[in-house]
Amino acid sequence: MLTSIPLSSRLLFVLMGLSFLSGCSKTQPEPDPVRAVKVVTIGASASSFEREFSGEVRARVESALSFRVAGKLVNRPAELGQRVKAGQLLAQIDPQDYRVTADAAAAQLIAAQSNRDVAAADLKRYQGLFEQGFISAAELERRQANDKAAQAQWRQAQAQNTVQGNQSNYTQLQADGAGVITSIDASAGQVVAAGQPVVRLALDGPRDVVFAVAEDKLATLKAGSVVDVRLWQDGKTFEAKVRDVSASADSVTRTFVVKAALPQEAAPVLGSTVTVRLRASMSGDQPRIKLPTSALRTEGGATSVWVLDTASMTVKAQAIEVTTADGNEAVVNSGLQNGDQVVVSGVHVLTPGQKVSIFGAAK
Repeated sequence: MLTSIPLSSRLLFVLMGLSFLSGCSKTQPEPDPVRAVKVVTIGASASSFEREFSGEVRARVESALSFRVAGKLVNRPAELGQRVKAGQLLAQIDPQDYRVTADAAAAQLIAAQSNRDVAAADLKRYQGLFEQGFISAAELERRQANDKAAQAQWRQAQAQNTVQGNQSNYTQLQADGAGVITSIDASAGQVVAAGQPVVRLALDGPRDVVFAVAEDKLATLKAGSVVDVRLWQDGKTFEAKVRDVSASADSVTRTFVVKAALPQEAAPVLGSTVTVRLRASMSGDQPRIKLPTSALRTEGGATSVWVLDTASMTVKAQAIEVTTADGNEAVVNSGLQNGDQVVVSGVHVLTPGQKVSIFGAAK
């Protein structure tokens, strides 16, 4: 019977049968694999970058010591970091010229004193002659004027002698009190001017923490406010009381300098670095949601994260708004709520509705 069917028709039937058989044997696509992911549960916390500042420990009283006269620096026994006592010699300039000037002033004082004594003796003798009627009143008045001039010249020479003697003593730079040398600004052999800083001395006593804050935090810092200070060297934390807030901004950084008094028991090393933290009641920071930057994905110019649906164990994309960064974390302004579970690893291999499992969860 098949022989009566044309060859072309028989080939068509064979091809149709093969297509039918191939269609019946086609395999179904495999479902997407269940991927293990790490998640974090959203919880609001206060951002630290707006409430922490780097500060430096300084002495309450720190003086830049200088000579009151000019000269060549011939000796500077003070060294950086040296502890000194009150009255200890820190530096000395060449005193030779000032000693010569002081000697000249002393000689002028002796001459003025001799002239004063001679004028006084003359006045006494002429007063006796006047009483006896041997001289006129005009002559006595001239002697009185000479005596007054001699007295004035003597007082002038005495004052000049004191000044020159003081300048000779000013060639030695001595410590105002006990403390530590924090800076050396001149070396032996250098010619220094009067008032030019030579040594900076941090006096023993109270210690302050000095730090700078931006203008938006200035209103929260008042004299008497309490801040937390953490020492970098050992991690100890102390309470410090704000005692001074700058009334004007720094011309370069545009920040305001704040000084806070440390308690006496703190005793940190001068110049050491500390972290100053404002308390939450002072900073006024509202709790914010923070996420690791690995959880973020950008698509079409928008930022989103994968949120886990615990009922179906699938993920869905959720658009968020990021305001800024806090270290290695992003501060989220909107799009998430407390309690949401967000995928933080492998976000670039997930698809909407994909089945996932929590990495490390007990099965």
